[in-house]
Amino acid sequence: MAETTQRDPKQAGAKPPYPAQPQEAPGTEAELAPGADHGEQSYRGSGRLTGKVALITGGDSGIGRAVALAYAREGADVAVSYLNEDEDAAETRRLVEEAGRRAITLAGDIGDEAHCTALVRRTIEELGRIDVLVNNAAFQMSRESIQEISTEEFDRTFRTNVYAMFWLCKAALPHMQPGASIINTTSIQSSQPTGQLLPYAATKAAIANFTMGLAQEAAERGVRVNAVAPGPVWTPLIPSTMPEEKVRTFGQDTLLKRAAQPKEMAPIYVLLASDEGSYITGMIYGATGGKPLV
Repeated sequence: MAETTQRDPKQAGAKPPYPAQPQEAPGTEAELAPGADHGEQSYRGSGRLTGKVALITGGDSGIGRAVALAYAREGADVAVSYLNEDEDAAETRRLVEEAGRRAITLAGDIGDEAHCTALVRRTIEELGRIDVLVNNAAFQMSRESIQEISTEEFDRTFRTNVYAMFWLCKAALPHMQPGASIINTTSIQSSQPTGQLLPYAATKAAIANFTMGLAQEAAERGVRVNAVAPGPVWTPLIPSTMPEEKVRTFGQDTLLKRAAQPKEMAPIYVLLASDEGSYITGMIYGATGGKPLV
């Protein structure tokens, strides 16, 4: 396992202004300053997901890591899908195994249909089943004008954020038993788009609509489908895809005057995956620091 840098929890979760820290997309936790708080020191499980198996895309860092950690401490085994951030994925795996659960890390591009199908197959082969699918991985890039957005970038955004969700749901749903759950990550951008995130915002609107539509079919199988709509969350995606001036003040436009930490999203994903959420489907859960979804 790759060596990882242990963050001082006192340095995690600092409020803006954030220091300049350009990163190459998709960014890494090791370069994020201050470090994000995934709940390493604070999340306490209570057995709400005992015996379940979850596949989480983008599970190497940010919200995905926080969800993986919470799921493991609630008793679930976890398959961590990621692009190529091997060190970050190794740290997520370490956190899951430290909680006494099984973990597998699965590298590759979810913009490829065959890879998405393989993710579901390997989860079932290596962990025995699939009870929870968390479609969390995303790509974005900030552009000042539509003229700056290439067809290739537009296509990559939709393949990563929307097509992958479609392929993974299509592959996973036939293997899910009653009580299983699909949880998609949309965004406040789905209803309050920022012009500089044009393709990303459009994909998040599609995810919200897809969630409500698939919930109708999945309900017949006893499977629930919901989405979480975060506002600004401090993750490696931010400094690796946004201009430095926007990174510096990231989250200050919310009522709480700060960005969320990944650990503040994880309990919602736990609720939606657990038996306590058994009557919740077709819903979009906002966690936006006070910014309305509509």
